[in-house]
Amino acid sequence: MTKFLSKWLRKIHRWIAVPTALLIPIRLMIEMAGTPAVIEFWARWEKLPSILMLFMAITGAYLYLLPYIVKRQRKNRLDQVQKEKL
Repeated sequence: MTKFLSKWLRKIHRWIAVPTALLIPIRLMIEMAGTPAVIEFWARWEKLPSILMLFMAITGAYLYLLPYIVKRQRKNRLDQVQKEKL
């Protein structure tokens, strides 16, 4: 399960990173030099970068902790095998 979840979360994390990296500078440019109509249009979509950043934080935290999770699972399996041998 961990490999499957890890594989898909890595893909999701990568695909979310691209639009987020593009939307943040676009947002700054719109706010600095945009016309009132463009700024009003952007106001409707303003939460999108924040939502993408939240998903990136969640998937990034999992990917950061993944080696520790796998190490713990491996240690638990080895402990169980050693108990069965005794």
